[in-house]
Amino acid sequence: MRRSAYSSEPAPPARPGRSDLATLKTLLPYLWVYKWRVLLALLALVGAKLANVGVPIVLKHLVDAMTLKPGDPRALLVLPAGLLLAYGALRLSTTVFTELREFLFARVTQRAVRTIALQVFRHLHALSLRFHLNRQTGGMTRDIERGTRGVGSLISYTLFNILPTLVEITLVLVYLVTHYDVWFTAITLTALVLYIAFTVIVTNWRTHFRRTMNDLDSKANTKAIDSLLNYETVKYFGNEEYEAKRYDEGLKHYESAAVRSQTSLSFLNTGQSAIIATAVTLILWRATVGVVDGTMTLGDLVLVNAFMIQLYIPLNFLGVIYREIKQSLADMERLFSLLDENREVADAKDAKPLVTHGAQVRFSHVEFGYEAKRQILFDVDFTIQAGTTTAIVGHSGSGKSTLSRLLFRFYEVGSGAITIDGQDIRAVTQDSLRHAIGIVPQDTVLFNDTIEYNIAYGKPGATHDEIVAAARAASIHDFIDSLPDGYRTMVGERGLKLSGGEKQRVAIARTLLKDPAILIFDEATSALDSKAEQAIQAQLKEIAKNRTTMVIAHRLSTVADAHQILVLDHGRIVERGNHAALLAADGLYAQMWARQQARIDAPADAM
Repeated sequence: MRRSAYSSEPAPPARPGRSDLATLKTLLPYLWVYKWRVLLALLALVGAKLANVGVPIVLKHLVDAMTLKPGDPRALLVLPAGLLLAYGALRLSTTVFTELREFLFARVTQRAVRTIALQVFRHLHALSLRFHLNRQTGGMTRDIERGTRGVGSLISYTLFNILPTLVEITLVLVYLVTHYDVWFTAITLTALVLYIAFTVIVTNWRTHFRRTMNDLDSKANTKAIDSLLNYETVKYFGNEEYEAKRYDEGLKHYESAAVRSQTSLSFLNTGQSAIIATAVTLILWRATVGVVDGTMTLGDLVLVNAFMIQLYIPLNFLGVIYREIKQSLADMERLFSLLDENREVADAKDAKPLVTHGAQVRFSHVEFGYEAKRQILFDVDFTIQAGTTTAIVGHSGSGKSTLSRLLFRFYEVGSGAITIDGQDIRAVTQDSLRHAIGIVPQDTVLFNDTIEYNIAYGKPGATHDEIVAAARAASIHDFIDSLPDGYRTMVGERGLKLSGGEKQRVAIARTLLKDPAILIFDEATSALDSKAEQAIQAQLKEIAKNRTTMVIAHRLSTVADAHQILVLDHGRIVERGNHAALLAADGLYAQMWARQQARIDAPADAM
């Protein structure tokens, strides 16, 4: 039975993540860079907790010193000024040490978040084109956003909540053991063990729901971003409702997972409160019995009660904090998993910068396939002499654009080699290789910024005069100058505010500004009308002069004057030569030429 396009799909299982320990091991080196700040912050933390625990102790002595009968005239005479001052000083010290800890650790947290985010960003740019063709942009950006936020949350919760609470619990237990009946310590310790065990077990069970929510949230966001990026296509086909239903399908699964997560949270909160309430009741009962028996003073009762209040508040939040830490770890899993992605194309350890002297390009018996079972290129062997133009033609899917991707080293060749002036591109740095190559692609995608920014992208840091000179050479300066905002005109998402010809001229100006030794024109005019194509073709020929140029073309008329034409068919070079020689050979090139000429002549014949 055929399924409807809107049929329900089960929620996908949460992907298995790396262990929490592995995530923490990845994070620690980023913190340890500031080890002295970390150590000073920890000392401030201990100072704050010593002062905090000292407050109830001073309060006990203050109450005991003031335990007089009502109306006793000695009450004012025995006012313990020293204890009052000590009480105020300890209260102030708690705040001062806490704020000092926050001050010392603020830079550590923010720098760690910044460093990790930058490293992930750099790593994503270092990954191969294969990864980026398979990625889902909306989900990936959400993973990065949640992950970087999770880093700050984890550091904050661990060092500002969990560790201080553990230090305070330890100090309180030591005081109870050394000053009071063993029952106080036993009740407190038992409650702590039960509370922590219950929290850990239930929270670990709940983490599954969080991972599922993350996965579903990323998927829903991916659908939304993809739909908005393709806004025009959605409108062309009138599929707004279809897209809304697709998005709602993802939100429905997320809603279901969120409800399960909230239900389990309610169970956890109820259990934690029951353990704490029982422990506090038992502690106060033992203290009350001690006061009645005369083994404890009223000050002791106040002290124990104050301790329990001080412990109750952080303990109550300890469950929340632990849940947040687990959720932060779950969020960070996806972020660090991006760092774990293998760099398919990496510089050799002894890679040297590319040195060009003429820029001869040589493909030597190159074979390649995007997948092991699907080979694209077979024994491709040719040379582009320095300063000459070689055209690559052939039917769609013959492997033309693959050649430019291999030259840029977006992928590694399966066998054979590609050299520039005798240097294997696998032995040089990718940065120097790509600086030596400029490309004008078929579909020019611009940044959502100004025209000036997009032209300057070919040479970051270029002066305005250099940008204008490149625009003049690309015959787009007059158009830019006629705009109300001139070079500061925003081009819109992917440059959609500009026409195809205007975008191509911006791409040409950008490439001219880069001034590369090698040029690639990847069907640079195939999407333009004939008038715009003729104008831009003249510019392309002009900038190709004295440069090593590879032209990938579908329209043969645009490459008729190339020094060398290679005809690709199913990944093999089946013909090579100049335009006249290939026509004389009466092979595949001649057939393609005849078909294209027939299409050009057809409208004139019909008139």
